[in-house]
Amino acid sequence: MKTVKVYGPGCARCATTEQMVKDAAAKLGVEIEVEKVTDARSIAMAGVMSTPGISVDGKLVHAGGLPDAGKLEGWLRT
Repeated sequence: MKTVKVYGPGCARCATTEQMVKDAAAKLGVEIEVEKVTDARSIAMAGVMSTPGISVDGKLVHAGGLPDAGKLEGWLRT
C-alpha cells in the first residue's frame, strides 16, 4: 500500500487534487492511503512552496497547480 499526502490549505484545487489521486489509484488498482496535510508549518517543512503538493511514500513529487494525470499515474505505479 502506498502512502500519499496531499498538501494544501483546503482550497478547491487541493480537493480536486485529492480526488485525482483517488481516481488514478482506482483506475490502476493500486491501494493507497491518502492523508490531507493542511497545517501551513507542516506544508512548508515538507518543502512545498506552492500548493497543492503531493508526496508518495515520503517523496515530494509535485507542487503547485493540478498535477498532470499521466504523471500522477506514473507516480502511483512506481
